[in-house]
Amino acid sequence: MAHMCRLVTGSAASCAGWVGVIVATATNDWVRTCEYALATCIRMDELGTRGLWAECTISPALYHCQALSQMLSLPAYVQTSRALMICACLLGLAAMLLVLMSMPCVRLQNDNFAVKQLRARVGGVLFILMALCGIISTVWFPIGSHQEEHLMSFGFSLYAGWVGSGLCLLGGITILGAAPRRWTPPTNHAKSARV
Repeated sequence: MAHMCRLVTGSAASCAGWVGVIVATATNDWVRTCEYALATCIRMDELGTRGLWAECTISPALYHCQALSQMLSLPAYVQTSRALMICACLLGLAAMLLVLMSMPCVRLQNDNFAVKQLRARVGGVLFILMALCGIISTVWFPIGSHQEEHLMSFGFSLYAGWVGSGLCLLGGITILGAAPRRWTPPTNHAKSARV
């Protein structure tokens, strides 16, 4: 019973983290930038946001986004962050399917304990790899953006990526720790009731 509780807890944390990574990948509020001095941007109330897929300008009267569609002219940190976040989303799908198929309540043909345990372990490792892809991407992007232009603050998508990656890491570790071990009695145990 404890095995199933840990497996379900790890799966729930990893699923929530996977959703956070998908939200971070799909939205364009990774970093907020300011082309002028900070005081000028606050007075003008005009900020820029940058994500993996677009650069946006935000002001009280305008919200305009320009897609980052020129793949070869993009900086290396944007291209790498895109690739890592897409890999993280795809790893999450495979990991979630493996972990769901390793649940004790799911029966597949020719299933035994060893196969379910292997599925859970591989799913846990994939969730940990997914978390590492998300962490590297969400740390590298603001560093590259700060070196290229004036970084003002972190955006909502970056926080969603950090929280999602952390939940996936926690869930993957929980799933790996939930793998049950079979207890085998010692071989020199007395088998007679008279002893």
